[in-house]
Amino acid sequence: MINFKAILQKFENKGEKSGWTYLNIPAHIAQEINPNVRTSYRVKGFLDTFEINQLAIIPMGDGDFIIPFNDRLRKGLNKKDGAIIDLRLLHDTSEVLLSEDLLACIADKPTALEAFEKLTLSHKRYFSNWVVSAKTIETKTKRITMCVQGLALGMDYGEMIRFNKGK
Repeated sequence: MINFKAILQKFENKGEKSGWTYLNIPAHIAQEINPNVRTSYRVKGFLDTFEINQLAIIPMGDGDFIIPFNDRLRKGLNKKDGAIIDLRLLHDTSEVLLSEDLLACIADKPTALEAFEKLTLSHKRYFSNWVVSAKTIETKTKRITMCVQGLALGMDYGEMIRFNKGK
């Protein structure tokens, strides 16, 4: 496991990443975690005492990587910009599991299944994670229905979300 400290930072003006809060992983540390890899990969370990797994780190083009500080991390760590965070990371090679409920429902609709099978694993995870994050069975059911309908219409995750916004 690789141990290091990072400062929680925020992009001011960085194109699509403007406003993102993130942790920087310098190139030499990223290479220790997963040697000779320059594309996104997943890590596990700890951010301070908050346990993480299957967390994607994103390459920045200069050899450095970032961990986007999403809502789950913000709530779990309760840290703000400028905070110093102790990272203990290791390459996570565990199998990515998708929602069984979502997969079962997609299998019942051939056009949705065909569209889902064409997606990359990371795009399949968008759909699955959204379903799994539902807090009630009613919300989960609604989300599965929206996913199946969106996929059957050939929509990706973002298109499906925009199409159903406000409905």
